[in-house]
Amino acid sequence: MSERSTRRGFAARPGDAESWIKAPDVPARRADDAAAFTARLTIDVTPSLRGRIKVAAFRRGITVADMLRDLFAREFPDNPGEPS
Repeated sequence: MSERSTRRGFAARPGDAESWIKAPDVPARRADDAAAFTARLTIDVTPSLRGRIKVAAFRRGITVADMLRDLFAREFPDNPGEPS
């Protein structure tokens, strides 16, 4: 067997998408995130938009994931009556 076939990729695609979706998530890295972030969301964006998102996060000194979590929390508050 070649080295390539025995090594598992960092972000390898799952063989069975249905079981991957239903599998429990890996615990969050920080303890305070564990209760708040338990589901993964995947969206398709254009390469241009992806680049703009990454640049904006870099300029703010945060990760893309943290920036988008903040955006979603602001736009979709727990209490729908709260101003966004």
